[in-house]
Amino acid sequence: MKAIAYKKSLAINEPESLIDIELPQPIANGRDLLVKIKAIAVNPVDSKIRQKAVNEDGSYKVIGWDAAGEVIAVGEAVTKFKPGDVVYYAGDLTRQGSNAEYQLVDERIVGGKPKSLSFAEAAALPLTTITAWELLFEHLAIKQQGANSTDKSDEVILVVGAAGGVGSILIQLAKAITGATVIATASRAGTQTWVKSQGADHVIDHSKPLLPQLEALGIKQVTHIASLNGTGSYFDSYPEMLATFGKIAMIDDPATPLDVMKLKTKSQSLHIEFMFARSMYQAADMDEQGKLLSRVADLVDQAYIKTTSGKNLGTINANNLKAAHAELESGTAIGKIVLEGF
Repeated sequence: MKAIAYKKSLAINEPESLIDIELPQPIANGRDLLVKIKAIAVNPVDSKIRQKAVNEDGSYKVIGWDAAGEVIAVGEAVTKFKPGDVVYYAGDLTRQGSNAEYQLVDERIVGGKPKSLSFAEAAALPLTTITAWELLFEHLAIKQQGANSTDKSDEVILVVGAAGGVGSILIQLAKAITGATVIATASRAGTQTWVKSQGADHVIDHSKPLLPQLEALGIKQVTHIASLNGTGSYFDSYPEMLATFGKIAMIDDPATPLDVMKLKTKSQSLHIEFMFARSMYQAADMDEQGKLLSRVADLVDQAYIKTTSGKNLGTINANNLKAAHAELESGTAIGKIVLEGF
């Protein structure tokens, strides 16, 4: 099968940072599905792993953690899917990634692909959807309501760094199945327009002090903060703008330690979301990821959620993947970058 891989961690402009290779097609056993990849999306984690992780035995490493495709074979213990089913998923950080024609994935972290989306549109969603869902409903404990409800709650979510893949779907989920007010941050005209299109109630500029901008909106405090990037830069300002017993959830990796004791006097809490935790440690509730992907597929097909695909770079090959990694590393990407077909 065709695959895109590397042996050495190199800068993306190096010829061997990602290369086209041939590998044996894997065989499904146990609870694994063998999926023929139709489309993939690229995430910041792809770039981070490429820059620091190699296989210790010197073999090629295949990365990629967003895919949509068709099940072509199943292991003997599989109960949820059958050959011919179309699926989408983010996969497992400890296994071969989705930058290949075929991939093995545990059925428990797989959802049925939204019927109304193309494979490329669907591939944009899994990793960021799981991240946003777990952050909103498991860490921040935002109250859910029916998708048809128009009831407003007293919850106010500040989404810092909202124009990326996670922020784009997080805003949509919050607007679709919660009554919370969503305030998104974005610093450029293009990203501000993008987050408004995803459903943000208000948009403020994270290149400027946040609290004065909140106060200008008539909002003295928020109840929840989704800190999607720049947490190290903004953390010291969070306690003042966050309500007593307020919650912060972060997904990034600050370069310096955070002084969490600043949260003590208002009894605030800090949560860390890492969507690979369930698959990496074979958590007892690992199937929650498959369930939530199927729930979101239903929301998509009912037109409450739309794809966050921002750019399609064409065929899945080394050159196009290099372009995707370079764009992500530049910090200029809006929404998700997708590729499709081999």
